[in-house]
Amino acid sequence: MGKPGNDEEAQGRARLHDEEVGRGPGGETHQVAGGEVPVLTTQQGVPVADDQNSLKAGARGPTLLEDFHFREKLFHFDHERIPERVVHARGYGAHGYFETYESLSDLTRADLFQRAGEKTPAFVRFSTVAGNKGSADMVRDVRGFAVKLYTREGNWDIVGNNIPVFFIQDAIKFPDVVHAVKQEPDRDFPQAASAHDNFWDFISLTPESMHMVMWIMSDRTIPRSFRFMEGFGVHTFRLVDAEGGWRFVKFHWKPKLGLQSVVWNEAVKINGADPDFHRRDLWNAVQSGNFPEWELGLQVFDEDFANSFDFDLLDPTKIIPEEVLPVRKVGRLVLDRMVDNFFAETEQVAFCTQNIVPGIDFSEDPLLQGRNFSYLDTQLKRLGGPNFTHLPINAPKCPFHHFQQDGHMAFFNPKGRANYEPNSWGGAEGGPREAPDIGFKSARTDIAGPKLRIRSDTFADHYSQARQFYISQTEVEQRHLTDALVFELSKVETPVIRERMVSHLLNIDAALAGKVADGIGLTQMPQAATPARPPRTDLPPSPALSILQNGPQSFAGRKLGVLVTDGCDAALVAALRSAVEDAGGMVELVAPRVGGVTADDGRLLPAHHQLDGAPSVLFDAVAVLPSAEGVAALADKPQARDFVADAYAHYKFVAYVSAARKLFDKAGLPAQLDGGFVALDTGSPPSAFLAAAAPLRFWARPGA
Repeated sequence: MGKPGNDEEAQGRARLHDEEVGRGPGGETHQVAGGEVPVLTTQQGVPVADDQNSLKAGARGPTLLEDFHFREKLFHFDHERIPERVVHARGYGAHGYFETYESLSDLTRADLFQRAGEKTPAFVRFSTVAGNKGSADMVRDVRGFAVKLYTREGNWDIVGNNIPVFFIQDAIKFPDVVHAVKQEPDRDFPQAASAHDNFWDFISLTPESMHMVMWIMSDRTIPRSFRFMEGFGVHTFRLVDAEGGWRFVKFHWKPKLGLQSVVWNEAVKINGADPDFHRRDLWNAVQSGNFPEWELGLQVFDEDFANSFDFDLLDPTKIIPEEVLPVRKVGRLVLDRMVDNFFAETEQVAFCTQNIVPGIDFSEDPLLQGRNFSYLDTQLKRLGGPNFTHLPINAPKCPFHHFQQDGHMAFFNPKGRANYEPNSWGGAEGGPREAPDIGFKSARTDIAGPKLRIRSDTFADHYSQARQFYISQTEVEQRHLTDALVFELSKVETPVIRERMVSHLLNIDAALAGKVADGIGLTQMPQAATPARPPRTDLPPSPALSILQNGPQSFAGRKLGVLVTDGCDAALVAALRSAVEDAGGMVELVAPRVGGVTADDGRLLPAHHQLDGAPSVLFDAVAVLPSAEGVAALADKPQARDFVADAYAHYKFVAYVSAARKLFDKAGLPAQLDGGFVALDTGSPPSAFLAAAAPLRFWARPGA
């Protein structure tokens, strides 16, 4: 496209990307009450005189077909929805950059890894998998973690998840697992949930899913925030160096603020109080300047390591524990700008696993091979044709030249005579040519074998790493995982499916299987499922797989909800706010009225929330700071009692003043408060509360 040295098309795309709608070159303006504004026009640029009424034959007559403005407006409205994604439909994205820590030229020729301090533009889309576009954020589900890096040598998409393994080993099963987890087709429910017969029927007949089952039933699938979850490239890829040598690699994104999830009861209530909880959290963080950061980590290994490892590293249901192969951190991802328009960017962004750059290459992972076909095919359907790369969010930010032409919505076509290659036209007229010295080259691998529909025997161990994941969790996390299995299987109406799942759990951990069987009321324990390969019990725990063992070290990035009334201690509120902000956290005041409260010094303290609309589930920790006069009215409010009762039930740290005791008593909290409560009016400074609250949960509380 274009001619050598002619970057007009790239510049054109840049203009499309940078100019705001309605602020292109030229354009008329006129005066209104609010000042000078652009003139409203049709899509053809024709000024509009009346946008309130369609053209009619008389005041009460029929609408006239010649009203081109009406027809254009309705035509566009009728077609403004594009097909939503089959999976990952509910997503939220932000712009940022990736900064390389050091040159990795010894590992890869990928341009973005050549120079320390190099900043590469990035766009990241987070998503749920199973739910439709209108579903809630805090459902139990895998989260997509897709990163588009606009490098100097083209776009590189790391299309990952917040879980490093997948349900299936071969892409031919993709339609089946997705069909099974989506709404059951005869009744079209449940929405955004795996707790139904179809899903567990499929899973219980698919032993390769057992490792993934452990992850999705853990707290990994109810993350507190996009900012506090890991991302994984899932598959094994290759790094290719300048000489054509290669090594295998797995990609990890590590949140700098540590890992954090919520408990299930909390997730249910968050969905009711704020179904946009994750979206709002990311928006508020970026808009307030608390830019989320992750570090890119690599697990790099050669063929000898791959051949000696306990499991086949082309199997997407397996991981390499970090204790076996440490993750090398090579750069940081920073999100510092929200989109200008959700549809144009977040909804129209097209991620494809096939989008790699020189220096990165695929492995023979059969699931990855299938995704490379499926994702491109999906974007053609969603975005209407082959020119979706012309959309600014998908366009490379580097120069581009090719002979692809025409199709729906072709913004750019080749200029001049040549639209094919090879051609004998010289110079600029002949157009672009291939560049063997710098162009993309696949890693050289020797592959031979019979043509068969087959699954490698090295993929046959379905239980050992599932067991390793389970024993790597703390007791609290194991209990949550067990409770999740009981909850999900209790929603399954067909007894044989429940029994079949327990038969698989017996191959993972007998105690786990017993607790689940008891929880769903099995009267007789089934026989263990016959494994394709006997599971190993000698794999050691991997602390890196636990959320609680990789949680935050401070209150940075977290939010404190402060419940106040008229007459509250203004100095104490100010000191607490200052301490939280100094720690990198946020404070939001909750009051009986959204207008705020009058503090003991006579000043108005504006509230962020009215109590009815701000349950404690929206905060990482809470402070209850009523006045002695205000607490009586507070204690009579069910919402206030729920505020403290939920904070207690969800193991949160609570700062309080003595007056709050009356509310605690009315809410049914124990008379003897545990170590998760810190009194601020008896000598403990706010800094002591924040130090205590750094782990965010007081897991020593009964019931944890």
